[in-house]
Amino acid sequence: MNVPILDLKPAVDELRPALDAAYRRVMDSGRFLLGAELEAFEAEYALAVGAAHCVGVANGLEALQLVLMALGVGPGDEVIVPAHGYIATWLAVTHTGARPVPCECDERTYNLDPERISALLTPRTKVILPIHLYGQTADMEAINAVAARHGLFVLEDAAQSHGARCHGRSSGSLGQAAGISFYPSKNLGALGDAGAVTTRDAALADKIRHLRNYGSKVRYQNEYAGLNSRLDELQAAFLRAKLPHLVAWNTRRARLAARYLDQLRGIGDLVLPFVPAWADPVWHLFVVRTHQREALQQHLAAHGVGSQVHYPVPPHLSGAYRATGWKRGDFPLAERLATEVLSLPIGPHLSNEQIDYVCATIRSFFAR
Repeated sequence: MNVPILDLKPAVDELRPALDAAYRRVMDSGRFLLGAELEAFEAEYALAVGAAHCVGVANGLEALQLVLMALGVGPGDEVIVPAHGYIATWLAVTHTGARPVPCECDERTYNLDPERISALLTPRTKVILPIHLYGQTADMEAINAVAARHGLFVLEDAAQSHGARCHGRSSGSLGQAAGISFYPSKNLGALGDAGAVTTRDAALADKIRHLRNYGSKVRYQNEYAGLNSRLDELQAAFLRAKLPHLVAWNTRRARLAARYLDQLRGIGDLVLPFVPAWADPVWHLFVVRTHQREALQQHLAAHGVGSQVHYPVPPHLSGAYRATGWKRGDFPLAERLATEVLSLPIGPHLSNEQIDYVCATIRSFFAR
């Protein structure tokens, strides 16, 4: 049996009539940027996550960067970021001229550990930027409490958590703003790059609308030094076609995750995902841990099962941050996770039989 780590075509096949209709609407309109499809998607996505405002932008990295720019974050400022996660979160900070300050994660959830934040704060700290990693939100009640005590802004990286909930509230409405990616592999994925900012702050949303369009709302009048970071009409239309299916697709993911959890419990040294009582994840990824990661990955590949490592190089050890002076051993938990985590196939179009085959293949590895 072949079980790919990711296959985007079944989603296109399921929604082909709606996607074709979306394409035709845009082509027939003759409007390809900052038009009716974008305005409609912004309203629909804001409603879906319980945010007052949504601003469509070009991608998830720039969604985070634009919020930081709108806040005036820049050289000399510091932003608390997770030590474990994708480098895009750090790059958003770096591109403003500010300094990312890594914070180790909670070893059970892999998300930013609220208990470690206070020790990292300085007079230069402006923002706490947690990632909702693998489809499960960070402990936002605890993070917001730390931020409130110190007068800090909380910006969610909600790229992997479309529809996830924390204490009953949706990802994208848990901080003062959120940066969202609609990269094709996400739970809600465009057919190209796309992103958005959600926020309850009308003034912040208005400034980001300037900043995404060269700092201008009136043509040739540039109030700010902005970016070219617009969510185009075609991607907005495709996202509108997919958004009504997000809840059902997340439900399918949850059922498959439950099947994994039931069949893989107690096997070898395999560490399964941990879900706190207050969390309702959307299983963007199903991530296990083992000291035998490379051997297990090779075994899976030999039996037709795809897998991937999210993420093999901690940001502080990447070439992008070589000049900072961070070295191996500075963030030992993030470094250990980089050698142990392994993402198994999951997605709304996988079958029970495929999940069962993956589980059987894993059991055969540990039984050797």
